[in-house]
Amino acid sequence: HGSQYMSDAFQKELRFLSIENSPAFVRAPEGNGCAERFIRTLKENLLWVRTFDTVEALRQAPLEFRDTYNATWLIEQHGFKPPTAVRQDQLSTAALAA
Repeated sequence: HGSQYMSDAFQKELRFLSIENSPAFVRAPEGNGCAERFIRTLKENLLWVRTFDTVEALRQAPLEFRDTYNATWLIEQHGFKPPTAVRQDQLSTAALAA
């Protein structure tokens, strides 16, 4: 909610990039916590440990990391299951409830 995020220049950049602005609630920063933690994970496990010869290689790297993360990372909070398994469980549960 800082002035830099509400500035016309920032808002125009969001529109140009087709990004929807979704600010956190005042005094409730935990909404950004998940995103900030993932960015830290991305930096520590990809951007700070690899170099990229081309812009295209840099552009592809986070996409590949996303796929690896979702398919193979075991998340303690989810009973040491990868995100894709958790999503599949949730979809199965939702289908049974419908």
